[in-house]
Amino acid sequence: MPDHLVAPRLRNLDILSDQLSRWLGDKMPHVRDIVVRNPSYPSGAGMSHETILFDADWREDGRTVSQALVVRVKPTANLVFPDDLFISQFRIMQFMHERQDVPVAQPLWLEEGDAVIGAPFFVMKQVHGRVPVSKPPYAQEGWLFDATPAQRAILWESSIATLAKIHRVPTYDLSFLEGPEGARSGLDQEWDKYMRFRDWISPERRWPILDAAFEQLRATWPKNQPPGFVWGGAEMVNMMFSADFTVAAVMDWEQPSLGGPLNDLSWWLYMADMKHGPSSGRKPLDGLGSREETIALWSELSVINADDIEWYEDFMAVKIACLAISSARAWGGAAPVLNGLARRLSLPGG
Repeated sequence: MPDHLVAPRLRNLDILSDQLSRWLGDKMPHVRDIVVRNPSYPSGAGMSHETILFDADWREDGRTVSQALVVRVKPTANLVFPDDLFISQFRIMQFMHERQDVPVAQPLWLEEGDAVIGAPFFVMKQVHGRVPVSKPPYAQEGWLFDATPAQRAILWESSIATLAKIHRVPTYDLSFLEGPEGARSGLDQEWDKYMRFRDWISPERRWPILDAAFEQLRATWPKNQPPGFVWGGAEMVNMMFSADFTVAAVMDWEQPSLGGPLNDLSWWLYMADMKHGPSSGRKPLDGLGSREETIALWSELSVINADDIEWYEDFMAVKIACLAISSARAWGGAAPVLNGLARRLSLPGG
């Protein structure tokens, strides 16, 4: 994946400003003189979706109104995930915002067609804060690296408390997230998603290590399968933080499911280990809880049993392998070597 890019595609932002100005006029027919200003791609943005910040001004009831907004565009090329959950992403953000338990940017409007800017998109309000980005690594430089251990502890505790809140959300209003027949919810849904992911990245070439990993995980199927919502992006880089180091907003709801919260906890543990834990090769950042401390705090706050989490972490390693392959395909990179996955699961070739 090219390091210098900030989105799956880059568009003419002046043209986009004109397009959004006209579109906002249709969404707010009671206002006039709409002007879109300062469009920009945020630094350190993810590569799966095109995300653009902008300001909008308009006249309403005799006064000038200014609002900082974000447009998030459905990817139509360089696809990283096989499942199209773009509308579900918007609906999840609506759901979370209405409940007020989990901080999210307020979603405003969804455009399902491609006539306006060439692809579906939605617009939400901006949330102001700081993100511990992956490039450059937050554990190597930047505001979190420069923070005190006490400040990092506040951030870690707020992060895990927010993760637990996500997993306490009732799912009876989330039937739109159900999977296909035979894998509607629970671990079966998450398993089916990544089995299909494996097949999607293997139209011409099979990955024997990946196939063996799926076979081994299926043979060691976990007993503990707590039901519940899966955020699908459970890591610190997908959270925004206020000046007091508490969570200001949870972002990137692009791969939600009803597959069970241990899928999110394992994602958090795996990514934390890779970015600032023992596997990162960097000196640990004091204040960011250890794997054991994270499991203990999350279990206490979510009231969910974390037994068999090691199996879910191995499943997470398989998910990351699928993502590495799809990213290389999307951006023309070198095919990844999966020896690390083989060694982790003690498979031949490791």
